Amino acid sequence: MKFLIPILFVLLVKTCAVHPDNPEITQKELQEHEAVLASDRLAGRYPGTEGDRVASEYIRAHFKAYKMDMLFDDGFQKFEVTGSTEAGKGNALITGSRRWEYGKDFSAFPFSGSDSVASSVVFAGYGFSIVADTFTWDDYRNLDVAGKWCLILRGEPEKNPLPSSFSRFTDDRTKAMLAADKGASGVLFVSGSQYDRMDELVPMRRTESRMQIPVLHISRKVADDLLEASGKSIVWYEMLADSCHCPVGFDPGKKVYARANVLSHKVWTSNVAGLLRGNDPILQNEYIVIGAHKDHLGMGGPGSGSRVPDTLAVHNGADDNASGVSLLLELAEKLSAHRNELKRSIIFVAFGAEEMGILGATYFTNHPPFDIHSVKAMINLDMVGRLRDDRSLQIGGTGTSAEAEALLRELNRDSVFRLVMSPEGIGPSDHAAFYSRNIPVFFLSTGAHTDYHTPYDDADKINYGGMVQVGNYVYALAWALDTLPKGLTFRESGPAGQQGGRPRFKVTLGIMPDFTSTDNNGLRVDFVTRDKPAWRGGMKKGDIIVSLDRKPVHNIEEYMYRLSKLSSGQLVEVEVLRDGKKELLFIQL
Repeated sequence: MKFLIPILFVLLVKTCAVHPDNPEITQKELQEHEAVLASDRLAGRYPGTEGDRVASEYIRAHFKAYKMDMLFDDGFQKFEVTGSTEAGKGNALITGSRRWEYGKDFSAFPFSGSDSVASSVVFAGYGFSIVADTFTWDDYRNLDVAGKWCLILRGEPEKNPLPSSFSRFTDDRTKAMLAADKGASGVLFVSGSQYDRMDELVPMRRTESRMQIPVLHISRKVADDLLEASGKSIVWYEMLADSCHCPVGFDPGKKVYARANVLSHKVWTSNVAGLLRGNDPILQNEYIVIGAHKDHLGMGGPGSGSRVPDTLAVHNGADDNASGVSLLLELAEKLSAHRNELKRSIIFVAFGAEEMGILGATYFTNHPPFDIHSVKAMINLDMVGRLRDDRSLQIGGTGTSAEAEALLRELNRDSVFRLVMSPEGIGPSDHAAFYSRNIPVFFLSTGAHTDYHTPYDDADKINYGGMVQVGNYVYALAWALDTLPKGLTFRESGPAGQQGGRPRFKVTLGIMPDFTSTDNNGLRVDFVTRDKPAWRGGMKKGDIIVSLDRKPVHNIEEYMYRLSKLSSGQLVEVEVLRDGKKELLFIQL
């Protein structure tokens, strides 16, 4: 809060970037917007923070300066997100007669369930159960962990920075879910000396969906106490597993009582929305949405989505996505200067909490200001500030309408850009929420780069001249969509291959899951792609998946984990809730 006054001062000064006498998209105005939105003083625009609120005020101030109609609550559509996670009262760990100290000897993982367990402990080495083409490794062979605490080494036996055969099995949550599937009542993780020389306990990350069992991180001192009867330390067993590349687990004959209490705190963030009303007596009741997400990763850190999670620093997100918002403001200014010529109405939205899983866009489509079926197209601007020398402009969603590709090529008839088109409507950004409502989408980006999701995505690396050209192209697209005699013809164009940075799977169901839910009661299906396995098996939009392959699904993480275990050709049972009743589906992969 101590930087609030300087930020508000910057806000008041920078709102003077409105130039009604020059509504064109200019490098100068783009730089002015970036100077505010990607400023260190906004501290990475993490949802629910002061920086997020100031960015929202800045955007709304410009919308008002362009004399737009403010939607919702004076331009703000507020919604709640989980902003932080912290340890509650009563976290405890007792071995024998020894009570350990929270924060010094142990801590809870942010995805831990809140529960207590008193049981014996079983050491399961690295916690793997791998059957691969080139090797097998089963730490659970000959071990009975049902109803017990499972002690697991973090990481993997190959200690190098390059991907290994173990890489996709090493995530803490993946190991914990496997232990739960084996019947464990709780998990105790420990870092070997080769994994973390300092033996630091995991911090409470901002937000993660929760497991059903307690998951704790213990120090090596506590682990050595649990392994005392063997006469060996946890470091010795780490070295043994690393050298022999073999399971080293056993039952140390120790009992543990532990309780985990993890609290999640909700915060408010918002979408910012304004309207330019069209003039055609009929078409003015149809809408084009132009959107860009305004949030970023804050200060980074573990669990934030940063690609350098060990570094706490401002992640300014100049390209991701201050560039999209800056262009959104310039487009709003230019189109407002021609408002009397518009036929359809145009809604401009700066979405919140995209980095948390397109939460703002999903909330908007679930609570629209007008009938969602009256939205005829959506343009999404995400990372449009790094146009390369080859002038490639990526456009997703080109298969979601029959007319899209021809229209885009016609608008590029002077070959300003090398258009890189992809037909899929589903993707890792806000347009996916609109596509799931059968709305044609256009997802524009100048592409990823090495500064993506790092503290180095700064305003001085933006290609402002390229942004002007992208902006003029988007303006032409928006104008064409607004003035078409007849709206676009929607077509299904579902996922083709893997999106974003998620793990690659051997199979896909062909659905778009709900990324926004935090209630841990299953996973809602937001879209089912025609002729894909889920569609052929009878799954419907709105179904809530509660089990996959006879194993429970409480949230998106459990769904992804279960999916990663399936194989092509497998017939899998999927239990769903449909209209409050359970349905069992058989899906051929």
